[in-house]
Amino acid sequence: MGFEAVEFESEGATLRGRLYWPSGGGGSSRPMVVMTHGLSATIGMVSDRYAEVYQAAGLAVLLYDHRNFGASDGEPRFQLSNFLQMRGYRDAISFVATLDGVDPERIAIWGDSMSGRVALSVAAVDERVRVLVVQVPACGSGPAPECSDAALARARELYLDDRVYAPLADEGEAVPVVSSDQIHAPSILKPITAYRWFVDYGGRPEMGWENQASRAVDPDGSTVHPGCLVPGITAAVMMMVSPTDEILGASPAVAREVYERISSSKEWVEIAGGHFGLLYYPSELFDEASARQRDFLVRELSVAEESR
Repeated sequence: MGFEAVEFESEGATLRGRLYWPSGGGGSSRPMVVMTHGLSATIGMVSDRYAEVYQAAGLAVLLYDHRNFGASDGEPRFQLSNFLQMRGYRDAISFVATLDGVDPERIAIWGDSMSGRVALSVAAVDERVRVLVVQVPACGSGPAPECSDAALARARELYLDDRVYAPLADEGEAVPVVSSDQIHAPSILKPITAYRWFVDYGGRPEMGWENQASRAVDPDGSTVHPGCLVPGITAAVMMMVSPTDEILGASPAVAREVYERISSSKEWVEIAGGHFGLLYYPSELFDEASARQRDFLVRELSVAEESR
C-alpha cells in the first residue's frame, strides 16, 4: 500500500516522515496513529514495519523522525531532548488533525524506549490522545518520584506554550550511542545487545543514522518524570514490557510502578527478548508484539471491519 512523504513544522524546524493510508486511501474519518522512534533511531529502523502492520489493519499512520535526527531538520544535530520530543508529538498531532479523512477524535500515539517515556508524558497533558501504546518504555532505573502540583502545572504550561524554545544548549559533547568497548569508548547505551541492534539496523547508509548524541539542557520544569504525570492520562493505554530488559534506564519494575499510577483503561503485556527482541524483523517476537498492539489499537479506536 506504500506511503507518502510529508513534513510539518515543530520548534522552528521542519520534521519529515511518512504518511501511511490504509487500503482505499484517506477515506472518511479514519483513526490515526502518530509514531516516532526511540533514542537516536530513524524511520527505517523497524518502526516502519510496525506502521505497515497498523496500515494493513485499516489505520492511518504518521511516522516521523525526531527533530535533530534522520530526515528531520534541527540544530544542534543529534541532540536529545525529552522536552522537544514532547512538542514534536504535539505538533505531529496538530498536523494530522488537519488532514482530510482523519478523525481528530480518534488519535493514538506510539512510542518505543525513550519515545515511549515521552509518549507517556504527552498522553498525560494532551487531551487529544485517545489511545497510547508504548513498548519497553525508558521510565528510568530508580523509583518514580512524587511531584508537586506546581511541577505538574509547569510541565503542562511548557508543553502548551506557543513560544519556540529550540535550539537548546548541550549538556556536554556528543558521545557514542553504542559501543563494543565500554572501557575505551563508553556510550549512552551500554549492553552489547544495543550495539548489535544499532549496528545491524542503523549501519545501512540509507537509514541516515549516526552513532552519536548529546543531551540538551531542557527548560526548567519541563522534564518531569512520567510517573508524576501519568495520573492525568485519560487515554486507553497498552504498556508492553520485557521482564528481562537489559537497559538500565528501562527498568521493568519502574515501568510497572508508572503503569500502576495510570487510572484510565489499561493493559499490561509482558514479552520475551529483552529491550531489543521486538525490534528484529522478521521474527516471531515482532509478529507477537505487532499483533498484540494492532488488535489493541483496532479495538480502542473502533476500526470497522469493512475499513480493513
